[in-house]
Amino acid sequence: MTKRGWRNSMAGELSAEFAGTFILILFGCGVVAQVVAAGIGDHDSIAWAWGLGVTLGVYVAARISGAHINPAVTLALAVFKGFSWRKVLPYALAQTLGAFLAALLVRWNYSEVLAMADPGHTFKTQIVFSTLPGNGSLPISEWGALRDQIIGTAILLFVIFAVTDLLNTPPGANLGPLIIGLLVVAIGMAWGTDAGYAINPARDLGPRFASYITGYHDAWRDQYGNIYFWVPIVGPLVGGVLGAAAYRFLISPFLTEADAKPQEPGRVPAPDGES
Repeated sequence: MTKRGWRNSMAGELSAEFAGTFILILFGCGVVAQVVAAGIGDHDSIAWAWGLGVTLGVYVAARISGAHINPAVTLALAVFKGFSWRKVLPYALAQTLGAFLAALLVRWNYSEVLAMADPGHTFKTQIVFSTLPGNGSLPISEWGALRDQIIGTAILLFVIFAVTDLLNTPPGANLGPLIIGLLVVAIGMAWGTDAGYAINPARDLGPRFASYITGYHDAWRDQYGNIYFWVPIVGPLVGGVLGAAAYRFLISPFLTEADAKPQEPGRVPAPDGES
């Protein structure tokens, strides 16, 4: 590919990552604003909207960029799947910018409701945009939240690698994005208590900065006054690599090209020697 062709291709990929993450945050931060500030909905509606946001964001970007929409995914793919290392930082920046601008749009649209619910722009509504340990109310330290983010993102990447592995049993009929969205719903319902399941550095850092410049002056700290913004960055990056490594160790060595053969509808592959 010529240098100009590479630049055009790269521009398209970054545009897709920006757009996919933008869509994700519109639904994710939007639903939290609706629940926290307006009292419409509950925890389950938050989990479902975040999952559907992931699904829709992946459908937007998948054809052009692969729809990582998460620096933890990008890093894991670079470590284990041959994704170009020189694209890792640009992808992460595009994802974070998309999250930042989408959060600004949510902040603007819900400005009256947020001001009514929390005139001082405190931690009460800070969780609309970024995560806090124990969701701002439970006794979880930043170290407990770091543990949680490592585990949650490891689960995310382990299953993403399984769902996208052509030698395994990938979803047919272009249903991969839906399955990944359901995975995020499940993580939110099972692993959302300790740290709000950011599991995505761009999803947290972009909206956190958007909230900071629009009145949430304690956005970089947690409710205990500790510097916290690093937790949903470092935790997912570490956890994503660990989850991908676990898949490569536990599952990948036992898959072969024969496993990728199309099967008759409804038929479970039989062990070697059986029919």
